[in-house]
Amino acid sequence: MTVDDLRQARAELVMINPQPYNAEAPPRGLVDDITPTSEHYVRSNFALPAHDGTLVVGGAVERPLTLTLAELRDLPAVESAVTLECAGNGRLDTRPLPTGEPWGRGAVSTARWTGARLSDILDLAGPRIDGIEVRCEGADSGTYHLTPILPETGDQLRFVRSLSLAHAADPASDIMVAYAMNGAPLEPDHGRPFRLIVPDWFAVASVKWLTRLDVLTEPFVGEFQTGHYMYEWPDRQHEPVTHLRVRARITDPAPEAVIPLGPCTVRGKAWSGTGPVTAVQVCFAGDGVWHEAELGPRREPHTWQSWSYTWEPGGPGRYSLRARATDAAGNVQPDVPPWNRLGYGNNAVEVQYVDVA
Repeated sequence: MTVDDLRQARAELVMINPQPYNAEAPPRGLVDDITPTSEHYVRSNFALPAHDGTLVVGGAVERPLTLTLAELRDLPAVESAVTLECAGNGRLDTRPLPTGEPWGRGAVSTARWTGARLSDILDLAGPRIDGIEVRCEGADSGTYHLTPILPETGDQLRFVRSLSLAHAADPASDIMVAYAMNGAPLEPDHGRPFRLIVPDWFAVASVKWLTRLDVLTEPFVGEFQTGHYMYEWPDRQHEPVTHLRVRARITDPAPEAVIPLGPCTVRGKAWSGTGPVTAVQVCFAGDGVWHEAELGPRREPHTWQSWSYTWEPGGPGRYSLRARATDAAGNVQPDVPPWNRLGYGNNAVEVQYVDVA
């Protein structure tokens, strides 16, 4: 892909950092069930890497192997729509402002992914009985801006995460090594030639530019596993970032829109990694009544859901709009962001306003 091709692929996004390239989906990217690839948000920790086109599977396995893209395509293919969200989405709404990329609210998208089941790949390699985790290594590396590197060592970090072997090897988890997105080969920004897709988890688990899988017999310790992507709570034990938190988003009307007096259909999306969303409520005043919205079904197991509410403003003026979601596990969006040092997992109720003329 040429520089011009890359620039064109990124033209629809809202760039927040040119290097490493990070960009939010535009508001229209949340309107439909599936986000077009050109509007899907991008999160990278390092520059686009070179990749030799192979996936090595080793560690505590009976049959180490190396797979090419063609060999991955020869495995039984699976296809799934999955909502991915950056763990830092909404960081700018947190006070005091944490360190990290200044994500607004657009680091979430839903795409249709095609690939090979991770469980099938692990079956080919035959994990040993003492294996407990799968180390997942990307080809991307560099100097991490949140972890200074000593100049005398010149060390480069590589993006590495791990999953429990029980999770990775479970066909019901729907984890895949994806090689296609929305019916086309992966674009470089989205992990070409192949990447992990870990449904229902924050997207840090979905390692891009996947190059190695190693079954481990001891827990993995690494910068992106136990250093960052941890909830560093001020008043309780730190926790790893795992499942998506329940969240609702208003997609129409747009923030700060001017709308005519009369019936208005408020629409949005809601999602959670701990079960389907079971209710969405909307409110039009700071201390007002919460109204039950009409919630659409989750059309596939790992995607957001649409919702709507017909609202008739009482008269001209400015109105605050809020939406909050509840999921099947009983989780409800909080009014205040759950503050942690690195600003992860902010699923607080979002506030916007419209002017009725």
